[in-house]
Amino acid sequence: MTNASSQPTPGDSDIQPGQETATGAADMSREATPAGPAAPPEPAPEAASPEPATPHSLEQQLSEALARVQAWEAEYLRARADMENLRKRSAQEVQNAGKFAIESFAEALLPVADSLEMALSLGNQTSEGLRSGVELTLRQMQQAFQKGRLTAIHPQGEKFDPRLHQAVSMVPGADQQPPVSPGHVVQVMQKGYMVAERVLRPAFVVVAQ
Repeated sequence: MTNASSQPTPGDSDIQPGQETATGAADMSREATPAGPAAPPEPAPEAASPEPATPHSLEQQLSEALARVQAWEAEYLRARADMENLRKRSAQEVQNAGKFAIESFAEALLPVADSLEMALSLGNQTSEGLRSGVELTLRQMQQAFQKGRLTAIHPQGEKFDPRLHQAVSMVPGADQQPPVSPGHVVQVMQKGYMVAERVLRPAFVVVAQ
């Protein structure tokens, strides 16, 4: 005979057959259920619109702009006046330069004139004294030429240069003593002169053929 107390009775804590399967299916159903639709993102706060300019601020901006324009106009008028003054000074300097350009050279010639007048005022001069006076006057003249940047052109034996020389005749160069190469100056008939780099008078020369 089997003991009735050893058999499980309904209501015990043990899981009945089929109960475990139903419970697991419910859990899986809850895990597989998709989540609901996501909440829409909150809209970004709108940027604050600039405040409309007040009449006071517009008047202030206008006054500042007018002040800048007036400052620029004043600077322009000053620059224009400076340019006009510079133009007038330059024109006056050019006029004075043309008017008084010969002043320095004329001043250097005064001793020459004094020497010539003194030589003429002396009587009964010997030839030696006359020659000495002429040599002194010539040196004074040469000094005046140096101050006036006046240089002599004396191309004896040099190659003929039409920019500086003027041929008055041509002679056979082989007949000269010593012989002169063709196209070279045999004799200087009259010296030429230059002022700075400008020919004042060409030298008159005889050229070898």
